[in-house]
Amino acid sequence: MVAAPVGAQVQRGQDEATGLAYWHYTGDGVSFKLVQRLPDQTRAFFLARGFGAREADEIARACVFQTIFRNTDGPGFPGAIEYDLADWRIRHSGRWRPLKAKAAWERQWQERGVAQAPRIAFRWSLLPTRQHFDPGDYNWGMSVYGLPPGSVFDLQLHWVRQSVPYTVVLEDIQCPPDE
Repeated sequence: MVAAPVGAQVQRGQDEATGLAYWHYTGDGVSFKLVQRLPDQTRAFFLARGFGAREADEIARACVFQTIFRNTDGPGFPGAIEYDLADWRIRHSGRWRPLKAKAAWERQWQERGVAQAPRIAFRWSLLPTRQHFDPGDYNWGMSVYGLPPGSVFDLQLHWVRQSVPYTVVLEDIQCPPDE
């Protein structure tokens, strides 16, 4: 694993208007930003899309971030990039594990009998599982880390540009508190 390469930087800050913390990685021709989503924000979002209180609370308490990924196509990093969330990892309490992907969530919602409309809204709200970005392309969505509110974790990102793999670890990301 490679920590942020030379010339890359992780900016940590807090949105002045909302008070929510963010982590923003720029380097290697990409921009990746995580912005905390308060559990109440997430609960309200999913309740408004037809989820029951139990499921909305489960999502809300699972460490949700607004996630923005962009191919900045900077000097020395031309061309398209691709990522697959199956290659990303979370380190919490000294152990690495994968993210819970859309397919696992979909199976869970089906097993619980969640109606089709909320399941579709959930799928569309998440960061795509796999994405191809031409230069300048970007996308955003929620990413869910499956950790309790307030947990601190490291996130290993992985993407490929012109058959060259890149791996970066963002350290000490904090799940939003549930107040």
